[in-house]
Amino acid sequence: MSVADVVSHIRRLKTSGESLNKKKVKQTNPQLMQNALFYFPSWEHAIQSADSV
Repeated sequence: MSVADVVSHIRRLKTSGESLNKKKVKQTNPQLMQNALFYFPSWEHAIQSADSV
């Protein structure tokens, strides 16, 4: 999963009304969380990047 994939996945979750709560995403989509934390210093940074791009 590339950084662009991570950002687009976060955007899809947000637009579909899914929770972006770290604990919830970690349970429902651990692969996304793992990759987001690989590319970004924190989950919050990943969400901010998805919002800003």
